[in-house]
Amino acid sequence: MALKKKPVTGMKDILPKEMEIRNYVMNMIRETYGKFGFSSIETPCVEHIENLSSKQGGENEKLIFKILKRGEKLKLDTAKEEADLVDSGLRYDLTVPLSRYYSNNANDLPAPFKALQMGNVWRADRPQRGRFRQFMQCDIDILGEPTYLAEIELVLATTTLLGKLDFHNFTIRINDRKILKAMAQYSGFPEESFDTVFIILDKMDKIGLEGVAGELEKEGFSKESIDTYLGMFREITGDIDGVRYLKEKLKDVLDPKVAEDLETIIVSVDAVKTADFKIAFDPTLVRGMSYYTGPIFEIAMDEFGGSVGGGGRYDEMIGKFTGQNISACGFSIGFERIVMLLLERGYEVPGTSAKKAYLIEKNMPADKLLKILKQAEEERCRGTQVNLAIMKKNKKFQKEQMTAEGYTEFVEFFRDKL
Repeated sequence: MALKKKPVTGMKDILPKEMEIRNYVMNMIRETYGKFGFSSIETPCVEHIENLSSKQGGENEKLIFKILKRGEKLKLDTAKEEADLVDSGLRYDLTVPLSRYYSNNANDLPAPFKALQMGNVWRADRPQRGRFRQFMQCDIDILGEPTYLAEIELVLATTTLLGKLDFHNFTIRINDRKILKAMAQYSGFPEESFDTVFIILDKMDKIGLEGVAGELEKEGFSKESIDTYLGMFREITGDIDGVRYLKEKLKDVLDPKVAEDLETIIVSVDAVKTADFKIAFDPTLVRGMSYYTGPIFEIAMDEFGGSVGGGGRYDEMIGKFTGQNISACGFSIGFERIVMLLLERGYEVPGTSAKKAYLIEKNMPADKLLKILKQAEEERCRGTQVNLAIMKKNKKFQKEQMTAEGYTEFVEFFRDKL
């Protein structure tokens, strides 16, 4: 069987230029989030299949890379169902592993706990621009903080990071799952059909109000409920006034504190932000994960044409492990999409040290090579990046290649000149 040189579909080799930017972004993440009090943690890439298939990951649970049992546990001849063959899988996000981690280590962690986690995740998804089957995810989460301070801190930390990476004019879209449910209840949709309604609503940006109305009709919902529901979207504005409108409109089915807290988050972030962005109320924002229980948010970036990050409050997930609910809220940036956008705009990592190339004549005597090695070491001690290479016959092409790698100065060494 012939060996294949291309990576598996949906996965990629990373060349040095991209790796330089990835490392820079990861360092910027650690530095920026560290100043907000987040501590780095790490969880295994393999999780128990029960945790991954707990009906909390939405559509992602259909995309799990599952791992067969090993050794004597794997009995192919007697297996009757998948559970007889599989006991673990590659994680599809970092939130489920974090919840297990906190449940297992809570006694050794501060309260509230502010976690920073970066690592690869895997989804058997259909690859497309900015979407892979193996990709780096970067999450910040605050566990044990029940107030809106968590949401404010998460949005400020994330937007500060994006500002440092020279992103401008993006939008933080924000909504609340409780508002979504109250709007559906007010309109007369049966509670058991809320998820169906939200799946259709999530298509609003693609099919518009009329398209949403058509799909709701196809599902058999009453015209009265559909008209009431979509009538609200025609009147809501994407700002504080929109939140206030729903607070009054839904007063019989929505706790007013939900709207008041959302207003506080928007006003507070807008007042103290350091990056160039807008925060906007978006009643059509749904977020796919079923584990969200309160405020939800996404980063919309025209440069990408979609979302480059998102998150929200998930106060009930940790309770699935412990039997006792713990307040939890998180924000994940689309690391791969951020790196892709930086590469597409020709981003140069700032503040890198000078890069100098030593081109050494072939068959340089050992005593003279030693002098070159000592000179290179002295320059490295002064902060210069020095790359030693044997001089090739096509020296012009060699220099062109090294220039493309960022080398700006060349020193040539010949045995008869040392």
